[in-house]
Amino acid sequence: MKLSEHPDLKKTITALPAKEKDKLLLRLLAKDKVLTEHLHFKLLENAADLEDRKDKLRALADEAVPEMERLNAKEALTRLRKLMKELNHFVKVTKDAEGEVELKIYLLSVVPLTYKSKTYSFRDYAILFNTYYTKAVAAVLVKFGKLHEDLQFDLTEALNGLLRKIYASKMAGPAAYQGLPEKID
Repeated sequence: MKLSEHPDLKKTITALPAKEKDKLLLRLLAKDKVLTEHLHFKLLENAADLEDRKDKLRALADEAVPEMERLNAKEALTRLRKLMKELNHFVKVTKDAEGEVELKIYLLSVVPLTYKSKTYSFRDYAILFNTYYTKAVAAVLVKFGKLHEDLQFDLTEALNGLLRKIYASKMAGPAAYQGLPEKID
């Protein structure tokens, strides 16, 4: 049930006494961890805390990279998905579009692109890794295009570095198939 479909409910809720609204809000917060964390961020944190969150995610990526170099494609794909999940949680909490693009470019830039494949496997996880990676880069390009021109200018060099890395590796074919440009102007 959506609140927009029930305008009477919305009017009734806004007419409730403050004490009753507070009780309802606290009950809702108890059930939704992301909403709780979002409100904590919005009400109690500042720009320095946002930078701390970004630094923690960069550190998490930096810790994972040396280990990822020794993994096979399946394990690397699992690790990359886990890191992207952490980053997506950051976005849900902070609603920081610029930080999302900046951190995803950083994460995708530090992740190695070559992995060992298992000899006997029903799935070729290297192909799955390449597909996931190129789709993630394509999604970043879409979000990059929605940013303000000044923010795009700040991130263009990092994004071009990521694209150069992709086209200098064995992932050039899947990237071209996905329609990724070789350079952003």
